[in-house]
Amino acid sequence: MKKLLLQSILALLLIQLSAIDLQAQCYEGPDGRFYNLDGTPCTNTVVTAVPFLRIVADARSGAMGDVGIGLSPDPNAMHFNASKLAFVENKLGISATYTPWLRALGLNDVYLAYLTGYYKLDDLQTLGFGLRYFSLGTIQFTDENGQPLVPGRPNEFEVSVAYSRKLSDNFSAAITGKFIYSNLAAGQIAPGGETIEVGIAGAADVSLTYLLPIDMNTASSNLRLGLALTNIGSKITYTRSTVRDFLPANFGLGAAWEIDLNEFNRITIAGDINKLMVPTPCQGGDCDLDANGVPDYKEKSPISGIFSSFGDAPEGFSEELRELMFSLGVEYWYDQQFAVRAGYFNEHSQKGNRKFFTVGLGLKYNVFGLNFSYLIPTTSQRNPLDNTLRFSLLFNFEGE
Repeated sequence: MKKLLLQSILALLLIQLSAIDLQAQCYEGPDGRFYNLDGTPCTNTVVTAVPFLRIVADARSGAMGDVGIGLSPDPNAMHFNASKLAFVENKLGISATYTPWLRALGLNDVYLAYLTGYYKLDDLQTLGFGLRYFSLGTIQFTDENGQPLVPGRPNEFEVSVAYSRKLSDNFSAAITGKFIYSNLAAGQIAPGGETIEVGIAGAADVSLTYLLPIDMNTASSNLRLGLALTNIGSKITYTRSTVRDFLPANFGLGAAWEIDLNEFNRITIAGDINKLMVPTPCQGGDCDLDANGVPDYKEKSPISGIFSSFGDAPEGFSEELRELMFSLGVEYWYDQQFAVRAGYFNEHSQKGNRKFFTVGLGLKYNVFGLNFSYLIPTTSQRNPLDNTLRFSLLFNFEGE
């Protein structure tokens, strides 16, 4: 029987997204709480399939601590909050982003490519599209004796289409449909003897945006508020097993305050709060009440998992708060041609421990825009974007 490293591949994906060590075995202390073997609070990370859906590709947001829900609209709103597209000023916009992955480890064929765009139908309606492609490079599969088999090239992609509409002068809503394809090792044989298949799933996003003008006497400003429920859809599996994994459904709330200091200077302060709407892994001996060998939280339906995710943490409300991820960013534009950006991202140590600063630059000339970002980790944990320069190209075209 061939020995397939599927679990290792999945673990690699999770490490790439979260930059964490896999959850260690925890024990229950005399106080009823769970601890790692070294005595620290138990690492209880929320785990999902296809985590590439949550990777921030846009270099503008990547330079602002992964903020994006409330930022001014551009084609990359498809990832964060498609309802912002109803407020775009140009007729057509396109963005292309290339993100090297694990470049610090010397890998050159692992990357994320993201192509997005929009077309403004009229003053009220806008259509958006997105294509996300994640290449895991070349994987050498081996048999049970360690002998090499035919190499594989695991890859995943997402195709999305969005419809955004203004419901009033300052309020908009959008719905996005997604097709998700994940080929990690199709055709290979898993350790249990099952044939690995391509994972396929469907999902949808629902988003809202409200624009609030604020009169500051000496300067004009706008506060943009956004709410986005993303990746709500079916579960996914790579075998014929009835046990399926959750998609990374996410609740996102964001705001961005744009201040025009004068004709040439604009500053934006933005912040996002995100939480995965996925059941928290169970701890203790009562995780499989029906004794079928599968933890009960994994058997929940997608909708049941979404609702229960706000109150199922083993340590109660305090642990639910730890599952919140915070992003904060600032952007300065001079004459709408040159931008300087910085940001910070924070995730609790028990839920992934991603903590990093980001910096970046932006250039704009006529219809052409170019953004760069660079990540600076603040912990000893490795991040897949360590020492990596990301860039995005944008093209915005006026009407006929």
